[in-house]
Amino acid sequence: MDVENEESSGRSEMKRPLIQHTNTTDETKSKGLLKVVFLSTFVAVLGSYEFGAWMGYLAPVQAAITTDLHLSIAEFSVFGSILNVGAMIGAITSGRIADFVGRKGAMRVSSAFSVTGWIAIYFSEGALQLDIGRFLCGYGIGIFAYVVPIYVAEIAPKDLRGGLATLNQLMIVIGGSASFLAGTVLQWRLLALTGIIPCLIQLVGLVFIPESPRWLAKAGYEKEFYSALRRLHGDNEDDISHEANEIQALINIQL
Repeated sequence: MDVENEESSGRSEMKRPLIQHTNTTDETKSKGLLKVVFLSTFVAVLGSYEFGAWMGYLAPVQAAITTDLHLSIAEFSVFGSILNVGAMIGAITSGRIADFVGRKGAMRVSSAFSVTGWIAIYFSEGALQLDIGRFLCGYGIGIFAYVVPIYVAEIAPKDLRGGLATLNQLMIVIGGSASFLAGTVLQWRLLALTGIIPCLIQLVGLVFIPESPRWLAKAGYEKEFYSALRRLHGDNEDDISHEANEIQALINIQL
C-alpha cells in the first residue's frame, strides 16, 4: 500500500506544471499601487531638493552678487545668514500649518513661499530685496524640513517606509550639489529662476497625489480617508480595514 501511495503521489507531482502561474491581475494592481506611492514620494521630496538648492545657491554666486549690487561684506553676510532665521520660524510654525491645512496644503504653502523668494531675488536691485527673498525661502524650507518626511512616512507601506524615507536626505544633497554646479556656469539671476522649477513641478504634482490618510482620519474626513487608503493600498477590504484600525488606534492614543 505504501508503495502504491508513493507511486500515485509521484504521478500527481509529475502532472503539475514546472512553472506556477501567478495571478497577473493582482501583480498589475500591486504595481499600480506602488506607482502611486512612488509618484507621491517623488512629488514630496521635490521639497527636499528645494531645501538643498537653497543651501547650495550662495557659494558659487557670492562674487557676482557682491559686484553687481555693490554689497558690503556685512550686507552679503546678512543675506547669507537670514535664510536660517526664516527656516527657524518656518520650523516653529510648520506643525500647526501641517495639522491645519494638511500635508499637501503645507507643501503648497512652502512652495508658494519659495517661488516668491526666488522671484524676489531675481528682481533684486539691492540688499533689502535680497534679504526679503532669502528670508521667504528660508521660511518655506523650514516647513519642507518638517512636512516632507512626515508625509512620506505616512503614505509609505511598512516594507518600503525606511527606503523611501531616506530619499528626503538624498534629495537635499542632490539639490545642493546641482545648485552649486549650475552656479558655476549660470548667472546668479538665472540660477534663481532654476530654483522655481521644482516648486512648480511640485505644485502641479500635488493635484494628482493623495493626501495623507493619517491626517484625513485625524481631521475627521472619513470618506476621503478611505479613498486615500484605496489609492495607496488597493481595494482589498481586509487590508484597508486593518490599516484603518491601526491608524484610528494610533490617533486615539495621541489624543
